[in-house]
Amino acid sequence: MYMKLIKQRAKTPSPNKQQKMAFAEITNANMFLITLLLLSLSSIPLSSSTITQDFVMCLVDNSDASFAMDSSFFTHDLNASSFKQALETSAQNLRYLMPSKPKPEFIFEPLYETHVQAAVVCAKKLRLHLRLRSGGHDYEGLSYVSEMETAFVIVDLSKLRQINVDLESNTAWVHAGASIGETLEQDGTRILYKWQQVADKLDENLFIRAIIQPASKTPKSKERTISVSYQGQFLGDAKRLLQVMQRSFPQLGLTKKDCLETSWIKSVMYIAGFPSTAPPEALLAGKSLFKNYFKAKSDYVEKPIPIEGLEGLWKKLLEEDSPLTIWNPYGGMMAKIPEAETPFPHRSGTLFKIQWLTLWQDGKASEAKHMEWMRNMYSYMEKYVSKSPRSAYVNYRDLDLGMNGRGTDAREWGKKYFKGNFERLVKIKAKFDPENFFRHEQSIPTKFK
Repeated sequence: MYMKLIKQRAKTPSPNKQQKMAFAEITNANMFLITLLLLSLSSIPLSSSTITQDFVMCLVDNSDASFAMDSSFFTHDLNASSFKQALETSAQNLRYLMPSKPKPEFIFEPLYETHVQAAVVCAKKLRLHLRLRSGGHDYEGLSYVSEMETAFVIVDLSKLRQINVDLESNTAWVHAGASIGETLEQDGTRILYKWQQVADKLDENLFIRAIIQPASKTPKSKERTISVSYQGQFLGDAKRLLQVMQRSFPQLGLTKKDCLETSWIKSVMYIAGFPSTAPPEALLAGKSLFKNYFKAKSDYVEKPIPIEGLEGLWKKLLEEDSPLTIWNPYGGMMAKIPEAETPFPHRSGTLFKIQWLTLWQDGKASEAKHMEWMRNMYSYMEKYVSKSPRSAYVNYRDLDLGMNGRGTDAREWGKKYFKGNFERLVKIKAKFDPENFFRHEQSIPTKFK
Protein backbone atom coordinates (compact mmCIF):
# COMPACT_ATOMS: atom_id res chain seq x y z
CA MET A 1 0.00 0.00 0.00
CA TYR A 2 1.05 3.59 -0.51
CA MET A 3 0.21 6.64 1.59
CA LYS A 4 0.23 10.17 0.21
CA LEU A 5 1.08 12.87 2.75
CA ILE A 6 -0.33 16.20 1.58
CA LYS A 7 1.36 18.28 4.29
CA GLN A 8 4.37 17.74 6.54
CA ARG A 9 5.27 19.87 9.48
CA ALA A 10 7.11 19.39 12.73
CA LYS A 11 4.54 19.81 15.46
CA THR A 12 5.28 18.25 18.83
CA PRO A 13 2.54 18.32 21.48
CA SER A 14 3.34 19.97 24.76
CA PRO A 15 2.97 17.79 27.86
CA ASN A 16 -0.68 17.43 28.87
CA LYS A 17 -2.04 18.13 32.34
CA GLN A 18 -1.36 14.61 33.56
CA GLN A 19 2.24 14.79 32.35
CA LYS A 20 2.69 18.14 34.09
CA MET A 21 1.37 16.64 37.33
CA ALA A 22 3.83 13.79 36.96
CA PHE A 23 6.56 16.34 36.44
CA ALA A 24 5.61 18.08 39.67
CA GLU A 25 5.76 14.78 41.53
CA ILE A 26 9.25 13.88 40.29
CA THR A 27 10.84 17.32 40.33
CA ASN A 28 12.90 16.52 43.40
CA ALA A 29 14.13 13.27 41.87
CA ASN A 30 15.03 15.03 38.66
CA MET A 31 16.88 17.75 40.53
CA PHE A 32 18.80 14.98 42.30
CA LEU A 33 19.81 13.59 38.90
CA ILE A 34 20.84 17.05 37.79
CA THR A 35 22.90 17.45 40.94
CA LEU A 36 24.63 14.16 40.23
CA LEU A 37 25.36 15.29 36.68
CA LEU A 38 26.76 18.60 37.85
CA LEU A 39 28.94 16.82 40.40
CA SER A 40 30.21 14.60 37.59
CA LEU A 41 30.83 17.60 35.39
CA SER A 42 32.94 19.21 38.07
CA SER A 43 35.62 16.61 37.45
CA ILE A 44 36.15 17.51 33.78
CA PRO A 45 37.99 20.53 32.32
CA LEU A 46 36.62 23.82 33.61
CA SER A 47 35.67 25.48 30.31
CA SER A 48 33.64 22.49 29.10
CA SER A 49 32.01 21.77 32.47
CA THR A 50 31.04 25.41 32.96
CA ILE A 51 29.28 25.54 29.60
CA THR A 52 27.48 22.28 30.28
CA GLN A 53 26.46 23.17 33.85
CA ASP A 54 25.10 26.54 32.79
CA PHE A 55 23.12 24.98 29.95
CA VAL A 56 21.61 22.26 32.15
CA MET A 57 20.48 24.71 34.82
CA CYS A 58 19.07 27.02 32.17
CA LEU A 59 17.05 24.12 30.72
CA VAL A 60 15.56 23.41 34.14
CA ASP A 61 14.60 27.05 34.57
CA ASN A 62 12.98 27.35 31.15
CA SER A 63 11.19 24.03 30.61
CA ASP A 64 7.99 22.73 32.20
CA ALA A 65 8.77 19.07 31.47
CA SER A 66 11.34 16.76 33.04
CA PHE A 67 14.02 14.78 31.22
CA ALA A 68 16.26 11.89 32.25
CA MET A 69 19.78 13.26 32.25
CA ASP A 70 21.56 10.01 31.43
CA SER A 71 19.49 9.40 28.29
CA SER A 72 19.02 12.98 27.11
CA PHE A 73 22.39 14.64 27.65
CA PHE A 74 25.73 13.48 26.21
CA THR A 75 29.24 14.90 26.50
CA HIS A 76 32.57 13.56 25.32
CA ASP A 77 34.08 13.79 28.80
CA LEU A 78 31.16 12.54 30.90
CA ASN A 79 29.75 9.59 28.92
CA ALA A 80 32.09 9.16 25.95
CA SER A 81 30.62 5.95 24.52
CA SER A 82 27.05 7.29 24.61
CA PHE A 83 28.26 10.58 23.17
CA LYS A 84 29.95 8.78 20.26
CA GLN A 85 26.85 6.69 19.58
CA ALA A 86 24.54 9.70 19.72
CA LEU A 87 26.81 11.63 17.36
CA GLU A 88 27.24 8.86 14.79
CA THR A 89 23.91 6.99 14.75
CA SER A 90 22.10 9.07 12.13
CA ALA A 91 25.19 10.48 10.41
CA GLN A 92 25.52 9.26 6.82
CA ASN A 93 28.70 10.79 5.45
CA LEU A 94 31.82 9.34 7.11
CA ARG A 95 33.83 12.27 5.73
CA TYR A 96 32.36 14.38 8.53
CA LEU A 97 33.00 11.89 11.34
CA MET A 98 36.76 11.78 10.92
CA PRO A 99 38.78 12.83 14.02
CA SER A 100 39.93 16.02 12.31
CA LYS A 101 36.38 17.35 12.01
CA PRO A 102 34.99 19.62 14.79
CA LYS A 103 32.88 17.93 17.47
CA PRO A 104 30.07 19.48 19.56
CA GLU A 105 30.52 20.49 23.19
CA PHE A 106 27.53 18.29 24.01
CA ILE A 107 24.38 16.72 22.52
CA PHE A 108 20.90 17.25 23.97
CA GLU A 109 17.98 15.00 22.92
CA PRO A 110 14.69 16.70 23.89
CA LEU A 111 11.50 14.79 24.61
CA TYR A 112 8.93 17.58 24.30
CA GLU A 113 8.37 20.80 22.42
CA THR A 114 9.16 22.82 25.53
CA HIS A 115 12.61 21.20 25.67
CA VAL A 116 13.36 22.50 22.17
CA GLN A 117 12.10 25.96 23.06
CA ALA A 118 14.21 25.98 26.22
CA ALA A 119 17.29 24.81 24.32
CA VAL A 120 16.95 27.72 21.90
CA VAL A 121 16.46 30.20 24.75
CA CYS A 122 19.47 28.84 26.62
CA ALA A 123 21.75 28.71 23.60
CA LYS A 124 20.96 32.35 22.85
CA LYS A 125 21.40 33.36 26.48
CA LEU A 126 24.76 31.59 26.78
CA ARG A 127 25.85 32.62 23.26
CA LEU A 128 26.31 29.04 22.10
CA HIS A 129 26.11 28.17 18.42
CA LEU A 130 23.26 25.70 17.89
CA ARG A 131 22.95 22.92 15.31
CA LEU A 132 19.59 21.11 14.95
CA ARG A 133 19.47 17.51 13.75
CA SER A 134 16.45 15.41 12.81
CA GLY A 135 17.95 12.45 10.93
CA GLY A 136 17.24 13.26 7.28
CA HIS A 137 19.49 13.67 4.23
CA ASP A 138 22.33 15.67 5.75
CA TYR A 139 24.90 14.98 3.03
CA GLU A 140 27.31 17.74 4.07
CA GLY A 141 27.13 17.17 7.84
CA LEU A 142 25.60 20.57 8.57
CA SER A 143 23.56 19.25 11.50
CA TYR A 144 26.49 17.75 13.40
CA VAL A 145 29.63 19.58 12.21
CA SER A 146 30.33 23.29 12.15
CA GLU A 147 33.24 24.64 10.11
CA MET A 148 32.26 28.26 10.79
CA GLU A 149 31.98 28.27 14.59
CA THR A 150 34.68 27.27 17.11
CA ALA A 151 32.22 25.95 19.72
CA PHE A 152 28.79 24.53 19.05
CA VAL A 153 26.13 22.22 20.53
CA ILE A 154 23.66 19.80 18.95
CA VAL A 155 19.96 19.56 19.72
CA ASP A 156 19.00 16.16 18.31
CA LEU A 157 15.27 15.83 17.56
CA SER A 158 15.32 12.07 16.97
CA LYS A 159 13.02 11.35 19.93
CA LEU A 160 10.31 13.68 18.60
CA ARG A 161 8.87 11.15 16.15
CA GLN A 162 5.09 11.04 16.54
CA ILE A 163 2.93 10.98 13.38
CA ASN A 164 -0.70 12.15 13.49
CA VAL A 165 -2.92 11.39 10.48
CA ASP A 166 -6.23 13.25 10.01
CA LEU A 167 -8.30 11.31 7.49
CA GLU A 168 -11.04 13.94 7.36
CA SER A 169 -8.72 16.72 6.18
CA ASN A 170 -6.42 14.33 4.29
CA THR A 171 -3.36 15.71 6.10
CA ALA A 172 -0.62 14.38 8.34
CA TRP A 173 1.54 16.11 10.96
CA VAL A 174 4.95 14.48 11.08
CA HIS A 175 7.30 15.33 13.92
CA ALA A 176 10.83 16.33 13.04
CA GLY A 177 12.45 13.10 14.26
CA ALA A 178 10.22 10.70 12.30
CA SER A 179 11.92 8.71 9.49
CA ILE A 180 10.70 6.29 6.79
CA GLY A 181 11.58 3.99 5.60
CA GLU A 182 18.01 -4.08 -17.30
CA THR A 183 21.15 -3.41 -18.87
CA LEU A 184 22.38 -1.63 -22.00
CA GLU A 185 22.49 -4.88 -23.95
CA GLN A 186 18.69 -4.90 -23.67
CA ASP A 187 18.41 -1.43 -25.22
CA GLY A 188 18.43 0.15 -21.77
CA THR A 189 19.41 3.57 -23.11
CA ARG A 190 16.27 3.87 -25.25
CA ILE A 191 14.08 2.55 -22.44
CA LEU A 192 15.46 5.21 -20.12
CA TYR A 193 14.89 7.87 -22.77
CA LYS A 194 11.24 6.77 -22.93
CA TRP A 195 11.01 6.78 -19.11
CA GLN A 196 12.00 10.46 -19.14
CA GLN A 197 9.03 11.21 -21.39
CA VAL A 198 6.38 9.43 -19.31
CA ALA A 199 7.54 9.17 -15.68
CA ASP A 200 5.96 12.45 -14.52
CA LYS A 201 2.72 11.75 -16.44
CA LEU A 202 1.92 8.23 -15.25
CA ASP A 203 -1.12 7.31 -13.16
CA GLU A 204 -0.96 9.37 -9.95
CA ASN A 205 -1.03 6.15 -7.92
CA LEU A 206 2.23 5.03 -9.54
CA PHE A 207 5.80 6.11 -8.81
CA ILE A 208 8.73 4.66 -10.81
CA ARG A 209 12.30 5.79 -10.27
CA ALA A 210 15.45 4.83 -12.15
CA ILE A 211 18.61 3.63 -10.37
CA ILE A 212 21.75 3.72 -12.54
CA GLN A 213 25.22 2.35 -11.78
CA PRO A 214 28.06 0.33 -13.33
CA ALA A 215 27.76 -3.47 -13.26
CA SER A 216 29.64 -6.51 -14.54
CA LYS A 217 28.68 -7.39 -18.09
CA THR A 218 28.23 -11.07 -17.23
CA PRO A 219 28.80 -13.09 -14.04
CA LYS A 220 32.03 -14.45 -15.56
CA SER A 221 33.36 -11.21 -17.03
CA LYS A 222 35.05 -8.26 -15.35
CA GLU A 223 34.18 -5.91 -18.19
CA ARG A 224 31.77 -3.31 -16.88
CA THR A 225 28.60 -1.94 -18.41
CA ILE A 226 25.78 0.26 -17.11
CA SER A 227 22.82 -1.19 -15.25
CA VAL A 228 19.53 0.69 -15.18
CA SER A 229 16.97 -0.74 -12.77
CA TYR A 230 13.47 0.57 -12.12
CA GLN A 231 11.92 0.66 -8.69
CA GLY A 232 8.23 1.38 -8.35
CA GLN A 233 5.45 1.79 -5.84
CA PHE A 234 1.76 1.53 -6.78
CA LEU A 235 -1.40 2.10 -4.77
CA GLY A 236 -3.44 -0.84 -6.00
CA ASP A 237 -3.10 -4.48 -7.01
CA ALA A 238 -0.81 -6.06 -9.58
CA LYS A 239 -3.59 -6.59 -12.13
CA ARG A 240 -4.38 -2.89 -12.31
CA LEU A 241 -0.69 -1.97 -12.32
CA LEU A 242 -0.07 -4.17 -15.38
CA GLN A 243 -2.96 -2.44 -17.15
CA VAL A 244 -1.50 0.98 -16.38
CA MET A 245 1.97 -0.05 -17.53
CA GLN A 246 0.73 -1.63 -20.76
CA ARG A 247 -1.07 1.60 -21.59
CA SER A 248 1.60 4.11 -20.54
CA PHE A 249 5.03 2.43 -20.50
CA PRO A 250 4.94 -0.95 -22.32
CA GLN A 251 8.64 -0.57 -23.27
CA LEU A 252 9.64 -1.62 -19.75
CA GLY A 253 8.10 -5.07 -20.28
CA LEU A 254 6.66 -5.39 -16.76
CA THR A 255 5.18 -8.82 -15.95
CA LYS A 256 3.27 -10.30 -13.03
CA LYS A 257 6.43 -11.95 -11.67
CA ASP A 258 8.06 -8.53 -11.36
CA CYS A 259 5.35 -7.40 -8.92
CA LEU A 260 5.11 -7.90 -5.18
CA GLU A 261 1.84 -7.17 -3.40
CA THR A 262 2.50 -6.11 0.16
CA SER A 263 1.38 -3.71 2.88
CA TRP A 264 2.22 -0.01 2.77
CA ILE A 265 4.62 -0.27 5.71
CA LYS A 266 6.49 -3.14 4.05
CA SER A 267 6.76 -1.12 0.84
CA VAL A 268 8.32 1.71 2.83
CA MET A 269 10.87 -0.70 4.28
CA TYR A 270 11.67 -2.03 0.82
CA ILE A 271 12.28 1.45 -0.61
CA ALA A 272 14.40 2.30 2.44
CA GLY A 273 16.63 -0.73 1.82
CA PHE A 274 15.70 -3.00 4.72
CA PRO A 275 15.91 -6.79 4.15
CA SER A 276 12.58 -8.54 3.57
CA THR A 277 12.92 -10.37 6.90
CA ALA A 278 13.22 -7.18 8.96
CA PRO A 279 10.24 -6.41 11.23
CA PRO A 280 8.47 -3.01 10.90
CA GLU A 281 9.90 -2.05 14.29
CA ALA A 282 13.29 -1.69 12.59
CA LEU A 283 12.05 1.65 11.27
CA LEU A 284 11.99 2.96 14.83
CA ALA A 285 15.69 2.41 15.44
CA GLY A 286 16.57 5.77 13.90
CA LYS A 287 19.86 4.43 12.53
CA SER A 288 21.05 5.24 9.04
CA LEU A 289 21.55 2.21 6.77
CA PHE A 290 23.71 4.32 4.48
CA LYS A 291 27.17 5.05 5.93
CA ASN A 292 29.97 5.77 3.49
CA TYR A 293 32.62 8.25 2.52
CA PHE A 294 30.85 10.03 -0.30
CA LYS A 295 30.15 13.20 -2.23
CA ALA A 296 26.69 14.04 -3.53
CA LYS A 297 25.18 16.58 -5.90
CA SER A 298 21.75 17.07 -7.45
CA ASP A 299 20.05 18.38 -10.59
CA TYR A 300 16.58 18.97 -12.02
CA VAL A 301 15.63 18.03 -15.59
CA GLU A 302 13.01 19.95 -17.57
CA LYS A 303 13.59 18.37 -21.01
CA PRO A 304 14.45 14.70 -21.69
CA ILE A 305 18.20 14.09 -21.90
CA PRO A 306 18.83 12.98 -25.52
CA ILE A 307 20.29 9.61 -26.46
CA GLU A 308 23.74 11.09 -27.17
CA GLY A 309 23.71 12.79 -23.76
CA LEU A 310 22.93 9.51 -22.02
CA GLU A 311 25.67 7.68 -23.94
CA GLY A 312 28.18 10.31 -22.87
CA LEU A 313 27.01 9.92 -19.27
CA TRP A 314 27.61 6.15 -19.42
CA LYS A 315 31.25 6.83 -20.37
CA LYS A 316 31.60 9.21 -17.42
CA LEU A 317 30.10 6.70 -14.97
CA LEU A 318 32.45 3.96 -16.17
CA GLU A 319 35.45 6.17 -15.33
CA GLU A 320 34.60 6.07 -11.61
CA ASP A 321 34.92 3.22 -9.10
CA SER A 322 31.53 3.29 -7.32
CA PRO A 323 29.21 5.94 -8.76
CA LEU A 324 25.45 5.86 -8.37
CA THR A 325 22.69 8.08 -9.68
CA ILE A 326 18.99 7.96 -8.77
CA TRP A 327 16.35 9.68 -10.90
CA ASN A 328 13.05 10.45 -9.13
CA PRO A 329 10.05 11.61 -11.21
CA TYR A 330 7.96 14.62 -10.24
CA GLY A 331 4.53 15.55 -11.63
CA GLY A 332 1.30 14.52 -9.89
CA MET A 333 0.26 16.66 -6.91
CA MET A 334 3.64 18.39 -6.84
CA ALA A 335 3.00 19.91 -10.26
CA LYS A 336 -0.41 21.23 -9.19
CA ILE A 337 0.98 23.48 -6.43
CA PRO A 338 2.11 26.94 -7.65
CA GLU A 339 5.85 27.55 -7.53
CA ALA A 340 5.50 30.57 -5.21
CA GLU A 341 3.01 28.98 -2.77
CA THR A 342 5.67 27.28 -0.61
CA PRO A 343 9.44 27.75 -0.31
CA PHE A 344 9.97 24.56 -2.34
CA PRO A 345 9.75 25.79 -5.96
CA HIS A 346 10.40 22.76 -8.21
CA ARG A 347 6.86 22.18 -9.44
CA SER A 348 5.20 22.29 -12.85
CA GLY A 349 7.66 21.82 -15.70
CA THR A 350 10.05 19.61 -13.71
CA LEU A 351 10.28 16.11 -15.18
CA PHE A 352 12.52 14.55 -12.57
CA LYS A 353 15.21 15.13 -9.97
CA ILE A 354 18.68 13.58 -10.18
CA GLN A 355 20.79 12.58 -7.22
CA TRP A 356 24.49 12.08 -8.04
CA LEU A 357 26.70 10.03 -5.71
CA THR A 358 30.23 8.70 -5.64
CA LEU A 359 31.35 6.45 -2.79
CA TRP A 360 34.70 5.21 -1.51
CA GLN A 361 36.07 3.29 1.47
CA ASP A 362 39.55 4.60 2.24
CA GLY A 363 38.68 7.97 3.73
CA LYS A 364 41.04 10.84 2.98
CA ALA A 365 43.45 8.71 0.92
CA SER A 366 41.47 8.89 -2.34
CA GLU A 367 39.02 11.68 -1.52
CA ALA A 368 40.55 14.21 -3.95
CA LYS A 369 40.32 11.76 -6.86
CA HIS A 370 36.63 11.07 -6.32
CA MET A 371 35.76 14.71 -5.71
CA GLU A 372 37.45 15.66 -8.99
CA TRP A 373 35.48 12.99 -10.89
CA MET A 374 32.21 14.23 -9.41
CA ARG A 375 32.89 17.83 -10.42
CA ASN A 376 33.92 16.81 -13.94
CA MET A 377 30.78 14.71 -14.38
CA TYR A 378 28.66 17.56 -13.01
CA SER A 379 30.24 19.93 -15.52
CA TYR A 380 29.50 17.48 -18.37
CA MET A 381 25.79 17.40 -17.43
CA GLU A 382 25.36 21.19 -17.40
CA LYS A 383 23.87 21.44 -20.90
CA TYR A 384 21.27 18.74 -20.22
CA VAL A 385 19.70 19.98 -16.98
CA SER A 386 17.77 23.02 -15.73
CA LYS A 387 19.16 26.48 -16.47
CA SER A 388 18.91 30.03 -15.13
CA PRO A 389 19.40 28.85 -12.49
CA ARG A 390 20.82 25.35 -12.63
CA SER A 391 18.63 24.10 -9.79
CA ALA A 392 19.48 21.82 -6.88
CA TYR A 393 17.54 19.93 -4.20
CA VAL A 394 17.87 21.55 -0.79
CA ASN A 395 17.66 18.21 1.01
CA TYR A 396 20.90 17.11 -0.70
CA ARG A 397 23.06 20.01 0.51
CA ASP A 398 26.07 20.71 -1.69
CA LEU A 399 28.67 23.10 -0.30
CA ASP A 400 30.32 23.35 -3.74
CA LEU A 401 27.50 25.76 -4.61
CA GLY A 402 28.70 28.33 -2.08
CA MET A 403 28.79 29.05 1.64
CA ASN A 404 28.03 31.85 4.04
CA GLY A 405 31.11 33.64 5.30
CA ARG A 406 33.31 32.63 2.36
CA GLY A 407 33.00 35.85 0.36
CA THR A 408 30.24 34.55 -1.92
CA ASP A 409 26.82 36.06 -2.54
CA ALA A 410 24.17 33.81 -0.96
CA ARG A 411 22.12 34.17 -4.13
CA GLU A 412 24.69 31.97 -5.90
CA TRP A 413 23.38 28.93 -4.03
CA GLY A 414 20.07 30.23 -2.65
CA LYS A 415 18.39 30.57 -6.02
CA LYS A 416 19.51 27.08 -7.02
CA TYR A 417 17.58 25.65 -4.07
CA PHE A 418 14.64 28.09 -3.90
CA LYS A 419 14.59 29.90 -7.29
CA GLY A 420 12.42 33.05 -7.13
CA ASN A 421 11.37 32.34 -3.54
CA PHE A 422 14.84 32.98 -2.14
CA GLU A 423 14.55 36.76 -1.78
CA ARG A 424 11.21 36.34 0.05
CA LEU A 425 12.86 33.88 2.43
CA VAL A 426 15.62 36.39 3.17
CA LYS A 427 13.02 39.03 4.08
CA ILE A 428 11.23 36.56 6.36
CA LYS A 429 14.51 35.58 8.01
CA ALA A 430 15.36 39.24 8.62
CA LYS A 431 11.98 39.79 10.27
CA PHE A 432 11.86 36.75 12.55
CA ASP A 433 15.57 36.09 13.20
CA PRO A 434 17.29 39.46 12.74
CA GLU A 435 20.28 38.36 14.83
CA ASN A 436 20.80 35.32 12.55
CA PHE A 437 20.82 32.93 15.52
CA PHE A 438 19.74 29.96 13.39
CA ARG A 439 22.63 29.70 10.98
CA HIS A 440 24.94 27.29 9.23
CA GLU A 441 27.12 27.23 6.15
CA GLN A 442 24.09 27.43 3.82
CA SER A 443 21.40 28.92 6.05
CA ILE A 444 19.11 31.69 4.81
CA PRO A 445 20.89 35.03 5.48
CA THR A 446 19.21 38.14 6.86
CA LYS A 447 20.40 40.33 3.99
CA PHE A 448 22.37 40.31 0.77
CA LYS A 449 25.82 41.75 0.39
